[in-house]
Amino acid sequence: MIRSFLRNLYSGPIAPQLRRFVVVGIVTAGVQMVLLWAFVDRAKLHYLLGALIAIEITIILSYVLNNAWTFRKSQNTGRVEYFIGLLKTNVVRGTAIPIQLGILFLFVEWLWTPYLLANAIAIGLSGLYRYVLEARWTWG
Repeated sequence: MIRSFLRNLYSGPIAPQLRRFVVVGIVTAGVQMVLLWAFVDRAKLHYLLGALIAIEITIILSYVLNNAWTFRKSQNTGRVEYFIGLLKTNVVRGTAIPIQLGILFLFVEWLWTPYLLANAIAIGLSGLYRYVLEARWTWG
C-alpha cells in the first residue's frame, strides 16, 4: 500500500493531484506544529487540548487550500456546495482526530517522545487515511 502510494506520487493518473495533496499537507502540518507549540509552550495548554484546537484550525485551512488547488477540477463552488464540502472534510478529518491524538498520546506517554516530534509522526501516519477519504467522498 505504501509502495503504491509512493509510486503514484511520480506516475499514474492521480500523480499531480496526490502531489498537490502532499504539498498542502506539508504546509498545513507546519501551521499545525506552530499552533501546537504556541498553545502548549505559550498558552500553557495540555498538549492534547492544544493539538485538538490546532487540528481543527488546520482542517479548515486544508479544506480551503485543497478545494482551490488540489481538487480544482472537482472544486466545490457556490455557497451551499462549498459549505457541504467543508462539512464533509470536517467529518473525514474529524474521524482522523482520534487516530492522530491516539498516536500522539502513545508516543509522548509511552515512548517518551517530545510532543512536537510525536505530533509530526501522528500527522504522517494519519495522512494516507485522510487522502483516501477526501479524494473519494469530499471531492469524489
